Amino acid sequence: MNFNNVTFEASYGTARQLPPSTLPEIVFAGKSNVGKSSLINKIFNRKNLARVSSVPGKTTTVNFFKGDDARFADLPGYGYAKRSKSEIERWSELMDGYFSGGRNIALVVQLLDMRHAPTSDDKVMLNFLTESGFPFIAVLTKCDKLKPTERKKQSEFFSSLTELKSAKGIFECSAETGEGIDRLKSVLEDTEMKEER
Repeated sequence: MNFNNVTFEASYGTARQLPPSTLPEIVFAGKSNVGKSSLINKIFNRKNLARVSSVPGKTTTVNFFKGDDARFADLPGYGYAKRSKSEIERWSELMDGYFSGGRNIALVVQLLDMRHAPTSDDKVMLNFLTESGFPFIAVLTKCDKLKPTERKKQSEFFSSLTELKSAKGIFECSAETGEGIDRLKSVLEDTEMKEER
């Protein structure tokens, strides 16, 4: 997979707008402000492929990016308290439509902030992924923000979580320093190659 060839394709705000799934899809999910856009930009070696904002909850649509043999989906972040009721309902309908639409989901990249224990929304998402059988990995973001002793403690904590027992791997990453990005890229490449077989 040539990560430099990935391009932005389209954004969709409602489930009815979602196009048919014609390629294996690798999905990025996580709570608002967990660093999804920054991680996507780092993986694909682009500054502004995914829009980064200091304001939580900026991504409110499913954003598709197309690679050679796979499509990448950036899902809107969950758990942002300042959304209106109608916006929360739209988000819920969009997520239900995405995951129940018979799409060719090859892998879900579930982002979690390594500095903090998973929120109740994180746990709901992790349990949903486990129960629905979607293959997923956990990416612990912002690992560079922790001191070595704190990081070791958090690493052990996440490894022990029941909600992550069915994850196909736990990866510590930093979009700022690039740590863990090459390892993550190799997992995404392996996923794409398996789908091609």
